[in-house]
Amino acid sequence: MEITTLLSLIISSTIMAAAPLILTALGGVFSERAGVVNIGLEGLMVIGAFSAVVFNLSTFHIFGEATSWIAILFAMFIGAIFSLLHAVASITFRADQVVSGVAINFLALGLSLFLVKNMYGKGQTDMILANIRKINIPFLSEIPFIGEIFFRNVSYVAYTTIIVSVIAWYVLFKTPFGLRIRSVGEHPLAADTMGINVIKLRYIGVIISGILGGAGGAVYSQSITLNFSNTTITGQGFMALAAMIFGKWHPLGAMGAAIFFGFAQSLSIIGSRIPILENVPSVYLLIAPYVLTILALAGFIGRADAPKASGTPYIKGKR
Repeated sequence: MEITTLLSLIISSTIMAAAPLILTALGGVFSERAGVVNIGLEGLMVIGAFSAVVFNLSTFHIFGEATSWIAILFAMFIGAIFSLLHAVASITFRADQVVSGVAINFLALGLSLFLVKNMYGKGQTDMILANIRKINIPFLSEIPFIGEIFFRNVSYVAYTTIIVSVIAWYVLFKTPFGLRIRSVGEHPLAADTMGINVIKLRYIGVIISGILGGAGGAVYSQSITLNFSNTTITGQGFMALAAMIFGKWHPLGAMGAAIFFGFAQSLSIIGSRIPILENVPSVYLLIAPYVLTILALAGFIGRADAPKASGTPYIKGKR
């Protein structure tokens, strides 16, 4: 296999696998920067994947090839609603944020499987007809060497997630809105003293996490599995959570970590086509992403300090 073909295969698969992780990890960054721990990223991906597939199957006859893109928007809306449940429990009622996030995970999986069984009479949906396909990006794919490696057999959504990461970095660190979000996650009392509405901004941060988590699930189900079942999302939300920690609650760091995990995930798919890995038992390639996730969460990457007020309910006037 030629080196350009090999690199093109690895990069294409890595970016495709990383795209849903990037979106979900960015959602986690916004939530925790606002001071709310969101263990429910897995559940948000589940409900996003379910919503996108059901919408895709139900409306393909109306929207045709555009269905997969509209389904992402629908999944973002449903993800926002689910994250609102987490926001109400953890912000308004000051419930334990970890427990609330775990509840979101169970609720999303249980509800989606219940609805699938009732709607399709079996444990999984049918295969979608309009999926997120890999293409050659016009003009850029014609660039010698670089074009063949980076811009052939890829999807627009994969590179869009990288652009979204840059936008998220700019919003969080270069705008007044981002400064307010970070302030309520670091020192909400000081922010409140300056006239910043802590509760409102925390709600916004959690809802953004739902929007991006839902999009992440929609991208995964429409580009990789192409249907929905109980095995569609199997730990990807927790990988996104690990990527957020790996990236030290920074959008660009989370993106880089998600790409790293995406590479590990892609090995289970393309490993047999890579000369150096073709004799490695497939089971090792399948467990590699999860092993790396455990290592990241165990602090293998060094000290990572969360926003100081993350996980702490805010009571107005109380120090």
